[in-house]
Amino acid sequence: MAGDQLNVLNALDVAKTQWYHFTAIIVAGMGFFTDAYDLFCISLVTKLLGRIYYHVDGAEKPGNLPPNVAAAVNGVAFVGTLSGQLFFGWLGDKLGRKKVYGMTLMVMVICSIASGLSFGNKPKTVMTTLCFFRFWLGFGIGGDYPLSATIMSEYANKKTRGAFIAAVFAMQGFGILTGGIFAIIVAVIFEARFPAPAYQVDALASTVPQADYVWRIILMVGALPAAMTYYSRSKMPETARYTALVAKDAKLAASNMSKVLQVEIEAEHQRVEEISRDQSRQFGLLSKEFMKRHGLHLLGTTSTWFLLDIAFYSQNLFQKDIFSAIGWIPPAQTMNAIQEVFKIARAQTLIALCSTVPGYWFTVAFIDIIGRFAIQMMGFFFMTVFMFALAIPYDHWTHKDNRIGFVVMYSLTFFFANFGPNATTFVVPAEIFPARFRSTCHGISAASGKLGAMVGAFGFLYLAQSPDKNKTEHGYPPGIGVKNSLIVLGVVNLLGMVFTLLVPESKGKSLEEMSGENENNDESNSSSSNNNNNQNSTVSAA
Repeated sequence: MAGDQLNVLNALDVAKTQWYHFTAIIVAGMGFFTDAYDLFCISLVTKLLGRIYYHVDGAEKPGNLPPNVAAAVNGVAFVGTLSGQLFFGWLGDKLGRKKVYGMTLMVMVICSIASGLSFGNKPKTVMTTLCFFRFWLGFGIGGDYPLSATIMSEYANKKTRGAFIAAVFAMQGFGILTGGIFAIIVAVIFEARFPAPAYQVDALASTVPQADYVWRIILMVGALPAAMTYYSRSKMPETARYTALVAKDAKLAASNMSKVLQVEIEAEHQRVEEISRDQSRQFGLLSKEFMKRHGLHLLGTTSTWFLLDIAFYSQNLFQKDIFSAIGWIPPAQTMNAIQEVFKIARAQTLIALCSTVPGYWFTVAFIDIIGRFAIQMMGFFFMTVFMFALAIPYDHWTHKDNRIGFVVMYSLTFFFANFGPNATTFVVPAEIFPARFRSTCHGISAASGKLGAMVGAFGFLYLAQSPDKNKTEHGYPPGIGVKNSLIVLGVVNLLGMVFTLLVPESKGKSLEEMSGENENNDESNSSSSNNNNNQNSTVSAA
């Protein structure tokens, strides 16, 4: 296959791991670091927002965001992310990865700052402006998914490509971890400077006026890592695969990669022209020919990401129960507002440190050894096992003596999500589609995942309510209960295993082998050779 490949692409495929690979991981990874910080830091401050803006005089417990407001604040970024994945994924194939890459970063920087500057001091005004800027923040974050994955896959060599793409995604873990640590630091500083009594001692005094700065600072700091990498992104050359195969500029592709790889690469104008004239490559996205070649692959990547995110984002159903059970978060009325931020941040930091971060890096270590398919299948399998193990004897786990076992099972479920489909669903769509559709198809797959995230985060929040209307949380209708919700999630993971069968293994293969772009060239060359032979035979006969 290498012989049928453009020299510049073959040079990238066989290149030894070099400094530019690590530079690309850091530049692309810092985008994901920021993405995770911005998406997950809101969960650290929602309780504080409830105390500040929805305090009820004489209430036994501190103020909480109403269900519709909580859903909007937490969910609007998901809607923005889904929109951004589709739009910037498409734009990345139309204008080029590099041109669009800087746009997403600037949107993230501006909207991170604007989120913390949400106007006014009345609940409706603050929440409306917060939701507005969180939507556009999500829009920028959404663009980072297809662009970072595509850029890293097109820069990487085929031997370690999976690890490089997974390492970019694994920066999410550090983003979540940093968000928690920074919130702890801010809470400690404000608690030392502005001490306050617990809510049950003095409800009004438990939330000091300065607490309004805490959530704003935490949200705004998300702009810093994105701003720090803007210059580096602007200096990254366009990927050779886009330049040669989509923009059809052989000279620029060879020139850019000669500088990156520090070797002399010949520009193959004639080969690029042959490729551009090849009619078998001219089919459009979602055309009959596309569906014939890649339809099942796209179904595989969209369905597995959708199913994975339902399970992954449903974790907020039982996080609060687990944290309370093991004493990480005491009852809200026993703390003041800033102490509650500290306790929530500490709990999420410990979960990230013990479960989230290790799972990501296990994938980085093993993805190019055992392959994407095996890791994804294994991850879905163990998530299914642990979900059913939590669900079937659920009453057993609710007893105080058995809560530690519940925490262990819960942690293992999400360890295998990260050392499993949460990473591989990001990696594979960047490897198996043709260059001219790669960013778009990754965006479609990622958007399907975000749709699943909305189902997991909000659909199951309602579904998991007690069937007894007297036991539901305030403002929620009766549901099917946590036990039955866990059984449904087990079935979701089982379906993930089934749809994984549609996803091809890409370990050790070039992007052109996976997308069939070499195969087309082979057929074209074979056809051309046969035509020449036929013409020569005719001339001889004459």
